[in-house]
Amino acid sequence: MNNLHILFIGDIVGSLGRKAISQLLPEIKKEFSLDLVIANGENAAHGRGITLLTAQELLSNGIDFLTTGDHCFDQSTNIEACFSGALPIIRPANYGIDAPGEGYKIVSHPKGDILIINLLGRTFMSRHYECPFRKTEEILESFTNKKFSAIIVDIHAEATSEKIALRHFLNGKISALFGTHTHVQTADGQISSVGTAYLSDVGMTGQADGVIGIEASPIIATFLTQIRQPHALASAGRAILNGVIITIDTTTARCLDITPIQREAFIE
Repeated sequence: MNNLHILFIGDIVGSLGRKAISQLLPEIKKEFSLDLVIANGENAAHGRGITLLTAQELLSNGIDFLTTGDHCFDQSTNIEACFSGALPIIRPANYGIDAPGEGYKIVSHPKGDILIINLLGRTFMSRHYECPFRKTEEILESFTNKKFSAIIVDIHAEATSEKIALRHFLNGKISALFGTHTHVQTADGQISSVGTAYLSDVGMTGQADGVIGIEASPIIATFLTQIRQPHALASAGRAILNGVIITIDTTTARCLDITPIQREAFIE
């Protein structure tokens, strides 16, 4: 059977997250004989946003494709160049129509074309994005006559209920729906009876001993004083890589297996 083996890596946070990719990804690729590696890179630059240089670094270290989220434009450096289309990176499709970049792309692969869609949730989020349900439906309807080996959707959202509702809405229409944004890997990985894989949150890649990728001390101080403290990011120490590996039957675009993974490394 001509199966696709895809790794999706959770939100990469700062330089420690990028170093974890460099150190851990090569062995994971060998172990699972991966065909494609997708990662959410919206926190790759200083923990908030992505730049051309950080995107290029991740792509040079074994990642094939980058999705993002609500912080993707928070860095002012090379935003247009980063999302111009030259790199395999997308921003959420339900951002405003004038936002740089595209919300979905087709990846050409020897085992067939793969459609990757990036979305933002709206519940508990700070801006009034377009409806992710209708936006996904609109994208899929534009490819009615196109056969894909796989369709992967990243829903970058706060509320688990919104992610689960989207899972039901897209069940049987896509190969996999992965949640990102909350940085904590959930234990609800599953495949529906019609072959759609789901995980509420893939988790994050970065500092293992902080608070969702950020140094703990300023976060604790914020909770104690109710006065927001500046975030600090470690550049060394114990790092974790959270991801999920799926196997897809390219003839049906149905998921056959889902395996969440966690790997650690000590970065000096």
